Amino acid sequence: MYWTGLAKVGASARRAAIKWGLAGAAALNLAVVAGTFAVPGDAAARGAPGSELPVVSIGSLPPEAQTTYQLIHAGGPFPYEKDGTVFQNRERLLPSKNRGYYREYTVKTPRARNRGARRIVCGGPPKTPEHCYYTADHYASFSRIAAP
Repeated sequence: MYWTGLAKVGASARRAAIKWGLAGAAALNLAVVAGTFAVPGDAAARGAPGSELPVVSIGSLPPEAQTTYQLIHAGGPFPYEKDGTVFQNRERLLPSKNRGYYREYTVKTPRARNRGARRIVCGGPPKTPEHCYYTADHYASFSRIAAP
């Protein structure tokens, strides 16, 4: 997370002084004077979101996910009304893109009475997505699907 200005510096400087001692707080103050800084442990400090996601092959996914992946690339038809709707990436686990870039698709879950927790989220043009991600736990974690 990047911070600018002086409004949020007080608490951050106090946390840095406690965590890193006075030398760390002095370095933090220099970063603030320079304009921006990244808080260690935040996505900005680690690199782009999504860059450290595990990668899975389409063949290693459940058969229902493989079917959904094929339907996505064929343009449908999709079994659920919400399939193909915009995914907002509120969890910020995927790389940051403009609203409308990501779309979500349901992966059928055997014996589930509702849509279940499994999804494929793809970014880019709907029929020719640039990247697709699989989640088995309703957006708590993602794996990038390797292009076949």
